Amino acid sequence: MTNKKQRLASVDALRGFDMFWIIGGEALFLPLLALTGWSIFHLGHGQMQHTPWHGFSFYDLIFPLFIFLSGVTLGLANKSLRDLPLAQRAPVYRKAIKRLFLLVFLGIIYNHGWGAGMPADLGEIRYASVLARIGFAWFFAAMIVWHCGIRTQYGIAASILLGYWLLQVTAGDLTANGSVNAWVDLHFLPGRSYQNRAYDPEGLLSTIPAIVNALFGVFAGRWLAKHAGNHATILKGLFIGAAICLVAGFLWHWVYPVNKELWTSSFVLITCGCSLLLLSVFYLVVDMWQWKTFSYFFSVIGCNAILVYLGTSLVNWQYSSKSLFGGIAAALSEPAGALLIAVGVILLQWLVLHFLYKRGIFISP
Repeated sequence: MTNKKQRLASVDALRGFDMFWIIGGEALFLPLLALTGWSIFHLGHGQMQHTPWHGFSFYDLIFPLFIFLSGVTLGLANKSLRDLPLAQRAPVYRKAIKRLFLLVFLGIIYNHGWGAGMPADLGEIRYASVLARIGFAWFFAAMIVWHCGIRTQYGIAASILLGYWLLQVTAGDLTANGSVNAWVDLHFLPGRSYQNRAYDPEGLLSTIPAIVNALFGVFAGRWLAKHAGNHATILKGLFIGAAICLVAGFLWHWVYPVNKELWTSSFVLITCGCSLLLLSVFYLVVDMWQWKTFSYFFSVIGCNAILVYLGTSLVNWQYSSKSLFGGIAAALSEPAGALLIAVGVILLQWLVLHFLYKRGIFISP
């Protein structure tokens, strides 16, 4: 494998690690706690819950980490369209727009993947979604990268973070009903919001700072490409970037709280810092130490991440696991049986993804 492919392998592995918790990894902690009584599993279960409002948990990182990784691939490509004629740029634009609209559409499908199904009333459909935010963040980050110089890209990222902060603290407050996010979603977001809240956690205004998560991924990917093969320099840059983001985010938190629901600028810095830190760890493990079994398990998941995410809504993996392992689970103690079913959920999804992986079938918008 070339250095470039190895770095892409580490990105795929990290993306798979990110999605692992979506496909059922978060359900392992409670039965493990019941079996062992170890407090570390109680701590792990607590980290698998979203923070209700201000604050931060590991589970809050899963979404912004995926956006960050979408930016890393942009940075690795390091493409610029500024000097190309329109005839050569047009196919790239069409592909980017197609990708954006496909992710928005798949997000709508995910929101109503099962249960009561898609509402007949268009006004009752939830158009905002995780996939839509990924699509918009990637699309605008791509436009910035393709048409702006590097210094301008950094300037845009800083301007978004500062401008969003000023808007949130001057045009409203940081409460669910009093935030400027709630006002914008109420007046401009079509359809209904998540759980009919005053704001949507994937609403219009809070999508803007998510662009910065993608841009930080671009900066990291560009650093990987620029210093290909120079492991020490790559790790040093990623660790320093992570430290700066984390320190700045925690300091900002004292006056501008970290909040996933509103996607505050301090939340962006914290999640970018954590994303850079995880990327450095996976680069170390996958590209430098070459732990193949570790990377292979997660890469199988990461290469079809969008399919994995859709599958959690469209397929009842819990039912399938109980159908296959329910008899054995019933013969075990309650926590051991619950653990077997939880492992079965992950195993079934991984086997399907492994089937696709071995045949080179990678489904991405």
